[in-house]
Amino acid sequence: MELTLVTSAFCGACARTRAVLADAVRFLPDATVTEIDVARDPDAAESLDIRFTPTVIIRAANGETVFRAEGVPTVPQVLTAAVRALPA
Repeated sequence: MELTLVTSAFCGACARTRAVLADAVRFLPDATVTEIDVARDPDAAESLDIRFTPTVIIRAANGETVFRAEGVPTVPQVLTAAVRALPA
């Protein structure tokens, strides 16, 4: 599964979201975390329809988006979404 974190340089909530994802991935050994900075990669941010930072997107192995959160999610929210991303 892929966890995408979309951030911006002056986003205090982005640092908190990084910490949440770091805690969550300790329980998700097969998860890949990718961080996209909107200033460095505006095309990627646009293609993901990013309106706010931080935004967290969790995708299943088939690419299906199972979770999208604008703002800081909780570890339980991330883990619950991760379960939905697991193959059936």
